[in-house]
Amino acid sequence: MTPRRFDTLVLGAGAAGLFCAGRLAQAGQQVAVIDQARKPAEKVRISGGGRCNFTNRFSTHANFLSANPKFCISALKRFTPADFIALVEAAGIAYHEKSPALGSGDERALGQLFCDGSALEIIAMLLEPLRQAGSEIALSSPIEDVAALPEGGFAVTASGQVYQAARLVVATGGKSIPKMGASSIGYQIGAQFGHSLIEPRPGLVPFTLQGALLDDCKALAGVAVNVEAKVGKTRFEEGLLFTHRGVSGPVVLQLSSYWREGQAVSVNFLPGQPPVFEAWRALKHSQGKRRALDIVCETLPKALALWLLGEPLAAKNLADIPDKALGQLEERLQRFSLLPSGTEGYRTAEVTLGGLDTRQVSSQSFESLLHPGLYFIGEVLDVTGHLGGHNFQWAWASAAAAADAIAQQGPS
Repeated sequence: MTPRRFDTLVLGAGAAGLFCAGRLAQAGQQVAVIDQARKPAEKVRISGGGRCNFTNRFSTHANFLSANPKFCISALKRFTPADFIALVEAAGIAYHEKSPALGSGDERALGQLFCDGSALEIIAMLLEPLRQAGSEIALSSPIEDVAALPEGGFAVTASGQVYQAARLVVATGGKSIPKMGASSIGYQIGAQFGHSLIEPRPGLVPFTLQGALLDDCKALAGVAVNVEAKVGKTRFEEGLLFTHRGVSGPVVLQLSSYWREGQAVSVNFLPGQPPVFEAWRALKHSQGKRRALDIVCETLPKALALWLLGEPLAAKNLADIPDKALGQLEERLQRFSLLPSGTEGYRTAEVTLGGLDTRQVSSQSFESLLHPGLYFIGEVLDVTGHLGGHNFQWAWASAAAAADAIAQQGPS
């Protein structure tokens, strides 16, 4: 079969791949995008409940995890949230900023931006420059082979078709949500060209529980509450949701990126409130006839309050609770130790932690330091953002850096 020639091949029709390819098409390059998925940008489509949390106004390198934490700084500074917001506005896409959860007591702006309408508007915006340039997007095309050509450049075989180009951009993402077409092909390509891999693992993923604790959580399934939770020295204050498999919600997803097997999670169900022991000791003298349950229900749902207090203690008046029991209550309410049995894995993980080692990639151009003409962008690299639009901002920033570097070289 006669190879088809292009200036640049982009592997992956997700957020990073489409954005990079679109910028290259606007720069006059002949680009082909290749992906095994049946539709482009499926993770974009389902993100943010179908409204796409397309960036975060406050995104900086501090919102990212990596074995090489300074790597992401340059790209994030050169293509900022304001730059992507300008593109969204130019496309006429209406958007809004997420408000703090009702009753959380948190009045801070969250910086999370969502489409007023549908995530499909973002996908259409990403596809438009490719459509205008007549660029090829080969979907349902599993990659069968990637090879470096003797004369320079690359040949990619996908679904029996051979594509050739001087430059190859790998934007294949990680292993999260395999039903959307996620795979480890990007890691395999990296290894083929000598790149090292930082161990991948699921990130932004719910915790699973076992035994009696799981039984309790099943009884509380659907209950959501704002908490402060921490693993080691890392803490977040956001919503926690009890499920039939364990716990989820923003605070759990955030902590999952820092959690390691065997670590306990400390949960404060009364964030921002003084220590229970001292506060309730003082109340015993002034409000001794108040029930413990009534006090806790001012902040927490009744079912959760009953579980944390225990029914015998919940019915007692403050004056009848000994100081020793108050100390135990403080542990339950403000330092509850939750030991996950694991996570729900890649099936529900929003991102993949780890990835190709960024120390072997240029932080300016995203070109491989081991093989000229080979680029890696987006989630395939060992850069993972917090929940709340940061991972999309990384997709845009890394894609822009690579596209701009390639465009400066001109058509091949």
